[in-house]
Amino acid sequence: MPKFDIDCTLAYQVLQPAEFLVQIQAADHPWQHIIQESLSVTGITPEQWTDPAGLNRLIRFSAPTGELSIRYQAVVEVNMPARDEQAREYAIAELPSDVLHYLLPSRYCESDLIGAMAQRTFGHLPRGFTRVEAICDWIKTNIAYELGSSQASTTARDVLQQRAGVCRDFAHLGIALCRALNIPARFVFGHVEFPDPPPDFHALFEAYIGGQWMLFDPTKMAPLEKIVRIGTGVDAKDVAFATLYGAVQMDYMKPLVRDHQAGGWSDFDVAEGFIGANRPPRGLSYSASESHYQKSYG
Repeated sequence: MPKFDIDCTLAYQVLQPAEFLVQIQAADHPWQHIIQESLSVTGITPEQWTDPAGLNRLIRFSAPTGELSIRYQAVVEVNMPARDEQAREYAIAELPSDVLHYLLPSRYCESDLIGAMAQRTFGHLPRGFTRVEAICDWIKTNIAYELGSSQASTTARDVLQQRAGVCRDFAHLGIALCRALNIPARFVFGHVEFPDPPPDFHALFEAYIGGQWMLFDPTKMAPLEKIVRIGTGVDAKDVAFATLYGAVQMDYMKPLVRDHQAGGWSDFDVAEGFIGANRPPRGLSYSASESHYQKSYG
């Protein structure tokens, strides 16, 4: 089973005392085993908890004025089950009750507003795994992956109109199209290594077919079996990597991942191209991530 080293740092300037909620730790999930991990926050011992659904691990803390660094290091083993290409879609009457809310339109996935397009484009296709794959292929072919083409408020419908986005937007569009076809779908983000763009979190989605949740990635930027899952939600609003209450400015983020090497994270190479690396430490407010987002309430 493949193992991965993670060395993720978020660095901030806290301009006034602020409250932080952060989600960057590998999830407790049947597909992955955390061999070792370490979490540190400058001068602070954070409170840690898992959400009621058991899907997401978070930390919270109060931060005083000054420089703040959050660092998460881990070695994680991933064992994603083989995807069943014969998996069928379930009729709504067959669906477990706890997945029904993943059929509903949400903040970023307006499945109710794109139903006609979804039916026109995919309604005639054989139902099941191949139809979800066809959705991913259509997104990959028809939506340009373009850094800077979207913002925190961009929705699936916006992506359809502008025909460009980043992995968060590709995932939201895949989710919305699935839900419009009565296929439960949900947002996933995690750590993964890919050469371009610079180190960042990665977003993709899961569809409920064949009686199980199955991963799909419309960007096809990284092998699915190399995703170290962090968060799972209805859409990105459920799983921001950081939610900030107060006057806080991000200096940089450096979510490094690699295939496991002897020595673990202790000898991680420094990435020169990490997000924010070329910005002055006290520059203008910085939008933290292309693939995911952080929420700020000043």
